[in-house]
Amino acid sequence: MDQDKKVRVRFAPSPTGGLHLGGVRTALFNYLFAKQQGGTFVLRIEDTDQTRFVAGAEAYIQDCLRWCGLEPDESPLHGGEYGPYRQSERQRHYRKYAEQLIADGYAYYAFDTPEQLEAQRALQPNFKYSHENRLQLRNSLSLPTSETERLLADGHPYVVRIKIPVGETVSFDDMIRGVVSFDSALVDDKVLLKADGMPTYHLAVVVDDYLMAITHAFRGEEWLSSAPVHILLWEYLGWRDAMPQWAHLPLILKPDGNGKLSKRDGDRLGFPVYAMNWHDPKTGDFTKGFREMGFLPEAFVNMLALLGWNDGTDQELFSLSELVDKFSIDRVSKAGAKFDFEKAKWFNHEWIKQTDDRVLLPELQAVLAAHGIHGTDDKHLSAVLALVKERLTFLPDFWEQASYFFKRPTHYDSAAILTKWNAEKTAFFADMIVKLENFDPWHSAELESFYKLAIQASGMKVGELMLPLRIMLVGGKFGPHVFDIAALLGREETVARMKHGLETFTQAAL
Repeated sequence: MDQDKKVRVRFAPSPTGGLHLGGVRTALFNYLFAKQQGGTFVLRIEDTDQTRFVAGAEAYIQDCLRWCGLEPDESPLHGGEYGPYRQSERQRHYRKYAEQLIADGYAYYAFDTPEQLEAQRALQPNFKYSHENRLQLRNSLSLPTSETERLLADGHPYVVRIKIPVGETVSFDDMIRGVVSFDSALVDDKVLLKADGMPTYHLAVVVDDYLMAITHAFRGEEWLSSAPVHILLWEYLGWRDAMPQWAHLPLILKPDGNGKLSKRDGDRLGFPVYAMNWHDPKTGDFTKGFREMGFLPEAFVNMLALLGWNDGTDQELFSLSELVDKFSIDRVSKAGAKFDFEKAKWFNHEWIKQTDDRVLLPELQAVLAAHGIHGTDDKHLSAVLALVKERLTFLPDFWEQASYFFKRPTHYDSAAILTKWNAEKTAFFADMIVKLENFDPWHSAELESFYKLAIQASGMKVGELMLPLRIMLVGGKFGPHVFDIAALLGREETVARMKHGLETFTQAAL
């Protein structure tokens, strides 16, 4: 390939449902390579299988890429000089090249009905249409020319199949795996053009990659078995010198490493496998996504990049711009990468900690709104976030960790303190409430010093009186430093909660 040719890569999903994290990783590696090389990242929608088309899936794919920061340079939305970018709108191209292949002897018409093929499968469980049986089946290779012409003239349904040669070795140089070779005798005669006139993936991907001047094609390892068909098509159409360099990316595996990660695994083990929430309009099924679980896009992208790639150092946290700078296809592993949800959570926790509060505040306002809290002042919200930020694994955790800053507790986890509650403690808190009503300055350090001196004067132990105060303020045995909480709640709210807590504990202990 011409080394001076501008890099053009494509992410080519089918609009058939939610976007699996493996698909996003494919898009990511395409994006990183293109941006590093000063090239073009293309989004092409492969919607030739109309039976599997799902309304809304294309917009969903574009939303996912936008959330991840992987905005295409060319796409159905953005346009470009190589459009259209939906395969369903490029149909005229495919028939032309299918007919060229037939004319050159590299493909043929197959008139077998679905029922006839089912009958063959019943007779032969591992049936495949190939050199072994093509002359016994109903196609333009086995039928007289006159019969083929009659069937075509009568409008008899047909598909176009590639004529795979026998006794050839089909090879190519994979950017990750090196030289990969296939025995053509093991490859079946794939359908190129379906009865409805739409191409299959095999024909469409080759024609479109050629017409869109794609220079590098990164796709999942599961497509490796299709490579010999595609290589032969590039050769038969006279385009072998223009064929993109290929890289077949390793699979993302189940957490135990046994097989490809699927949606069922996520459902079974309690984690998402889709980038964003997906509601299937055909089945009504709902699948939760990483975004809605509370992942930051930076964490999601960072996590995906390290599933099968590393930069050769111990660094684990990368921004998207750092990934662009450091990405190298020769650092992508051949072996599958096990998905570790605990590690994914770690990435999110680390990214939350280092993300600027101004970026997080709108997300946290949405978390509060979901619980009926509206119009929170950003300055106050930022002060609360400063106290709990390091405790957040997911953004929705903010409610669990900080809800008591926005509404008084309605329940007290007081079982552990009630067994030791007595009149002495009641008197201590009653006196403390009176003194705090006029305490100044209302700062964390001063409050802590005052409270601990009062405990010392009472003759009781610090541990006996710290936990009740925390439970009065937050409702449970959790949260940041208790005097930081009191300082942020303010004098009036702190005293009010202490009064209510004292009354509740005293009555419960009677």
